[in-house]
Amino acid sequence: CAIPAIMSTRTISNWKERLTTIMVTPLISCSARIPVYIVLVGFVVPADQKWGFFNLQGLVFFGLYVLSIISALVSAWVFKKVLKTGEKSMLMIELPLYKKPIWKNVMINLREKLWAFVWEAGKVIFFISIILWFLASYGPKEQMKQAEVETEIYALTNNFTPEQTQDLLAARKIEASYAGHMGKFIEPVIKPLGFDWKIGIALITSFAAREVFVGTMATIYAIGSSDDEGTIRERMGKEINQETGEKVYTPAVAMSLLVFYLFAMQCMSTLAITKRETNTWKWPMIQFVYMTALAYLGSLFVFQVFG
Repeated sequence: CAIPAIMSTRTISNWKERLTTIMVTPLISCSARIPVYIVLVGFVVPADQKWGFFNLQGLVFFGLYVLSIISALVSAWVFKKVLKTGEKSMLMIELPLYKKPIWKNVMINLREKLWAFVWEAGKVIFFISIILWFLASYGPKEQMKQAEVETEIYALTNNFTPEQTQDLLAARKIEASYAGHMGKFIEPVIKPLGFDWKIGIALITSFAAREVFVGTMATIYAIGSSDDEGTIRERMGKEINQETGEKVYTPAVAMSLLVFYLFAMQCMSTLAITKRETNTWKWPMIQFVYMTALAYLGSLFVFQVFG
């Protein structure tokens, strides 16, 4: 997770180096990206393909981590050239005497750090989570009512079970919701990346946290509460583009989406902690803009080359 890494930059005395570290740390792949990788890598490479004695899916997974490290190093080099400061950088380390920890002090320190995160970053996270929940749960009344009526008719016609009906209703409602409208609104922008409005919804909702992508896909594709990546991947793999008649999740689209999630700043808690550590919204906004631009351009390049 980037959050403890960013908080640990307090030990860096040089302002330029500390800020550079804060700005590039979110590029390193974190555990929140793993569910996204698990779902999408299967569309890029079949499970039975090997390169030598290596599983090719594993190599792609490993390659994503290598790419994230390289991007962080390159970005750090750019920030080193852009940021100006008269400070001289020195590294002096004095090894302390190692003693048994005083557990009371450890717990006090842990409590202070935990409370600092919950109170400072938690307020922002809570506020934005409410907004995202509202956008995905509510929409224009007429369209939401129409979604319910259409779902009921379709379910009766096809003899759906109550569980299937609820899953379909959830998918129809999210399409009619404000988040659904936002997904369709941004579709012209993300279409060159190979994404449709449904992926657009996932991009919006997963701003709360990257792993929300999996839950959003489960809802959109009428899987309901299923958290099984295999089930989600299977349903996504059957999705057909109504305009072209081809599958939505081709290897090119999956690679494009992987690159987008690799680079994009889709973690409001990281932005909140960056704001707390820099004491201004300037650097979190720069962080968000440059990472989003990097994600968009990288995703565009991948899709146009392999699409």
